[in-house]
Amino acid sequence: MLNRLKATLVDFIQQADLVLLGLCCTATLYGLVLVFSATRYLAPEVGRKRMIIQTAALGLGVCVYIFFSMLDLESITRKWKWMLAFNVGFILLLRTPLGFSGGTGNRAWLKFPLIPFNIGPAEVVKITFVLLLAKQIQWLWEEKEDLKSFSSAFFVAGHAFGLCGLYFLVSHDMGNGLVFIFIFLCMAYVAGFALRWFVLLFAGVGGVLAAVLLLDLVPDNMRYMLKRFIVLFDHSFEPLGTGWQQTRSLLAIGSGGAYGQGYLNGSLTQSDSTSLPAKQTDLIFSVAGEELGLFGCIAIMVLLVLIIFRILLVARKARTPFYRYVCVGMASILIFQTVINIGMCLFVMPTIGITLPFFSYGGSSIVTLYMAMGVVSGIKKRSPEMRRTARSPLR
Repeated sequence: MLNRLKATLVDFIQQADLVLLGLCCTATLYGLVLVFSATRYLAPEVGRKRMIIQTAALGLGVCVYIFFSMLDLESITRKWKWMLAFNVGFILLLRTPLGFSGGTGNRAWLKFPLIPFNIGPAEVVKITFVLLLAKQIQWLWEEKEDLKSFSSAFFVAGHAFGLCGLYFLVSHDMGNGLVFIFIFLCMAYVAGFALRWFVLLFAGVGGVLAAVLLLDLVPDNMRYMLKRFIVLFDHSFEPLGTGWQQTRSLLAIGSGGAYGQGYLNGSLTQSDSTSLPAKQTDLIFSVAGEELGLFGCIAIMVLLVLIIFRILLVARKARTPFYRYVCVGMASILIFQTVINIGMCLFVMPTIGITLPFFSYGGSSIVTLYMAMGVVSGIKKRSPEMRRTARSPLR
């Protein structure tokens, strides 16, 4: 047993993507530093508990990374019916007594007994959705030899919009619902779907949204979403309501200047939760801006860009189109969350509850991100060209 474990670890060290793992760990450790500062205003036992959860999530995440690096994705996706049933069933669990809002207003969290942190089904389903969509696109190419027809585009788009719609109806969480659509768009574009279908899709969605707004068909229970877009164009709109979170975020980032007010010395970060709401989750970027300044923010963006580029490098050298699609899907998750979260903190994107990958507080988010990165590492391991590159001497 010990010999087998040793052989597995040696194989991992020799063939897995240690560069990607190192970048992810560096980002998470940086996030831990920021989370510690952002939670100091809490009671000592509460802040200590959150740091323990985040640290444990990092340790568990590394283990998950190693495990998923060893998996054979093509064998797993042969059970695609079970994966699809899992996606639907896991989302529907939100409507059972296990589901709750977690103070966000969206029923987007599951609380299981004996598990110290909440689990967001969307975090897990994003990964299985990427695998299923890659399998679906591969099947269309190999069996139908067709990625240009309307039926092929409708087949794939129906999967993405169907899952997004189901998740939104169950949870009312628009942010994570839109991630599924962005994943679909990126993977479909890379796969080579005809551009006319993208144009038709954007025109159709734009037309529907325009009709809803012009005819005032927005349901009362969804008007808060409309306000989140209005405030982007009019920062004076409800500054103490809809715009409060982003107004405080801009104030925190602006007050940090180039070098920041100093770690653990941010005036808003070290005040109560009303001064800078959701500072350890949605607005962790603002904490970096206030206390570490422009250079602290640049460090965050550089780390995330390096992680994304590393994934895309694995995609470019992937052994099969299926592996390439999977890598692009994983990269698109990070791209969407990074752009939306930083844009939200800078008041150029709506507040839709999207956290910053690897940096924001959240045990389930950290573990599932390492799960996704482990999948990418496994693809790198099975790409002969990358293995040769990794083992060849520097020139």
